[in-house]
Amino acid sequence: MNLAAANAAGAAAFADIAEHSPWVAHSAFKSAPFQTRDAMIAAFTMAVHHADPDDQLALLRAHPDLATRAKLTTDSTNEQKGAGLDTLTAKEFARFTAMNNTYKQNNGFPFIFAVKGATKHHILAGFAARITNNTEAEFATALEHVCRIIRFRLEDRVQE
Repeated sequence: MNLAAANAAGAAAFADIAEHSPWVAHSAFKSAPFQTRDAMIAAFTMAVHHADPDDQLALLRAHPDLATRAKLTTDSTNEQKGAGLDTLTAKEFARFTAMNNTYKQNNGFPFIFAVKGATKHHILAGFAARITNNTEAEFATALEHVCRIIRFRLEDRVQE
């Protein structure tokens, strides 16, 4: 849709942009109408960064484990498929599962990586690089990846 249609559609049309967290769209649309798609993306980013820490944590926890076989949103399914996470070998799946579990146990939220344009090898390298970071650093990094995911999704849905 174009930007005018996006502005007219309102927050409800974008409630699924942030994984199971419609509050992000509702907060972002307080800045509508948006003059550019970048302004819209910035409003979503601000909504995430200015949210209460408990809401931010809930947003992080709403994300699925990477390479999970659980039910995913359509966006997550397509993004993970694009990164090859739907075709992991049994050994790769076991590695993702072990890393997901360790990361979640250490941080209290799942490993979040904006997978669009990445391969399973990039994601595993990201996992390896981040798995020993402290929770405070990972909280900030995970929020940045959430914002990248939101950007990618808005760029896919809204044309200038």
